[in-house]
Formats: sequence, C-alpha cells, structure tokens
Amino acid sequence: MFDGFIIKSGHLHFSHFEKDDDWLTEDKEKVQEGTSVMMKICLKSSRTSKEVFDRYASEENDFGFTKTIVPVNLLQYGEENLVSRSQAKRLLTRFEKFREIILNFKDVKSIGPAFADEIFRVFQEQHPPIKLLWIHANKEIEKNIRKSLNHD
Repeated sequence: MFDGFIIKSGHLHFSHFEKDDDWLTEDKEKVQEGTSVMMKICLKSSRTSKEVFDRYASEENDFGFTKTIVPVNLLQYGEENLVSRSQAKRLLTRFEKFREIILNFKDVKSIGPAFADEIFRVFQEQHPPIKLLWIHANKEIEKNIRKSLNHD
C-alpha cells in the first residue's frame, strides 16, 4: 500500500523502496529497544488497493495474502555464499503459511546444490500444495535449481 517503509528493531533495519529495492542492515552502535515502523506514501499515488491485493493473492478469488515474494539476497551476510541446508531452512521459515512463494534471486551470484535441494526438493516434497517459483536467477543458480527438481 505504501511507496516505501522502514522497520527498525534492535540493531536491525529493514527498508523497502521501489519494486525490488530491499535492504537489511545492521547497526551494532545504535541498538533500539522495541520496534518502529515508518511508512511513506505519495500524495499522487495511482496505486489502488485492488492492485496490491491482486499482487499478493495467489488465486483470483483469494482475499488473503497467500502469495509472497522473498528477496533471497537478504539471507546473505556480507560475501557469504548460500550453500548449506541450514541456510535454506532459515530462508524457509514460515513458508508453509503461503500458497505461492516467489524467490527473487536478484543480486545473488550463486547457490550451492544442498541449498537448492533443501528448498526445491525437500521442502516441496513436504509441502506439495505450495507453489514455489523463482525470478532473476542467473544460469548457475538455474542449473542447481533444475538439478534439485530432477533429483530421483
């Protein structure tokens, strides 16, 4: 509904501005007690509530937020590579609450086979009704996703 927002809690700051501009930053110097949320909306915004609801509803007659888009790059810490099953499990937290999940691999250079397997084979086998999709994956990431999908 908003053009941007910032959530600050403890030493973490999450901000979202524009379509794919998400940032998770850490400030160990300024630790904030509690949580604050700041939202920005343009007075001349042409966005409608229907457009927002349609974007996050997985089906046409679904009136809940059953679809989510997850920026995978926020899971990375520094130059850390996404290679392990434990990293994938961290990403998968609360995925079972959605019917459709779109993993956005923008700014992710690579993922390891175990990371891909945990998400696209293990999780999918445990939650068959959930639709897992991905966007902005480079060729290397696509290769590891496809290997896990074709695993016998």
